[in-house]
Amino acid sequence: MKSAFDKIAAGLEDAIAFAEGDETRGRIATVDVRAVRAVTRKTQDAFARAYRIPLGTLRDWEQGRRRPDSGSVTLLKMIEAEPETVERILAGVA
Repeated sequence: MKSAFDKIAAGLEDAIAFAEGDETRGRIATVDVRAVRAVTRKTQDAFARAYRIPLGTLRDWEQGRRRPDSGSVTLLKMIEAEPETVERILAGVA
């Protein structure tokens, strides 16, 4: 049976390998950003404003130049499931 130290060390090795480009050593949270936006029937500009995402970031995600981080993936999945609710919550936050 592996000790806690061995498990932590193995995880750290995987994280380092992933950071160095070995995508087989980690999990990548992903979402089809364009499809999520399509659910809302909003333009890029309207989507970015409604959900407080910088327009350039949204464009980078949709065009594959960047990937959303895990927090952004969570937000996008929430938008996909309940776009009006998320928009209403964000509208009420100062």
